[in-house]
Amino acid sequence: MLRVGAHESIAGGVYNAVEDQVEDGGNCGQIFTHSPQVWQDPNIDDDEAEEFRQLSDEHGVGPWVIHSSYLVNLCTPKEDLREKSVDSMQKEVDAAATLDIPYVNVHLGAHTGAGVDGGLDNAASALDELDVPEGVTVLIESDAGSGTKLGGDFAHLAEILDRSAQDLDVCLDTAHMFAAGYDLSSPQAVEETLQEFDDVVGAEHLQCVHLNDSKHECGTNKDEHAHIGEGLIGEDGMRAFVNHDMIRDVPLVLETPTEDGKSFAWNIERVKELRA
Repeated sequence: MLRVGAHESIAGGVYNAVEDQVEDGGNCGQIFTHSPQVWQDPNIDDDEAEEFRQLSDEHGVGPWVIHSSYLVNLCTPKEDLREKSVDSMQKEVDAAATLDIPYVNVHLGAHTGAGVDGGLDNAASALDELDVPEGVTVLIESDAGSGTKLGGDFAHLAEILDRSAQDLDVCLDTAHMFAAGYDLSSPQAVEETLQEFDDVVGAEHLQCVHLNDSKHECGTNKDEHAHIGEGLIGEDGMRAFVNHDMIRDVPLVLETPTEDGKSFAWNIERVKELRA
């Protein structure tokens, strides 16, 4: 069964994300538990959580993913930022348990001078400080790879899975992969890229995909999302990707823009059309 949905707002109550998802035609999805631009704790009371769980069950929407704050930097060598990042992540995995959400998604962040090896060690040890509730898994998201950010190389993802004592898995973002230099613009490119992911990381670790087209060329490290099939990955690449054996059973979460009269509903329908 195709699982496709969008990143929905929790404005007015986290349960509103479920209703918005259903309205958009989705059956899985992602949320922030608070504004991702500030250090803030999830503010979800028991009644909200219960309604979210009930509505998700009633409408058959799931799995859901919590996306961590953009401020979290697991690779940082700065102790104060590390402490804030670990504290924020702990609150996110606890919120996931409360909402019966199985995944919390996080970027590794930037090593800011610690070097690749030092940054990966920092991230692994920060993740190891978390007390992850049963039934919740932290997903490391692939990155576009600009500056000193880690996660753009599949080898970074594999190293984190190896170095951390946590039972981690991976979320691939198609726009980030493309920006980082992994071509997805043709059936052959999709096959080669996903085979490389399987060889380096392992297909068994892929639990979610952020499905986004790209407004920029492959390898530019520029992260700007486009409508499905209308960016530089394009229709042929997107069709090959969503129909690939490695992807068919993986939930697809859209972070596409709302522009040109097209929103999440248009993009969700586009994915359904591309799935053979």
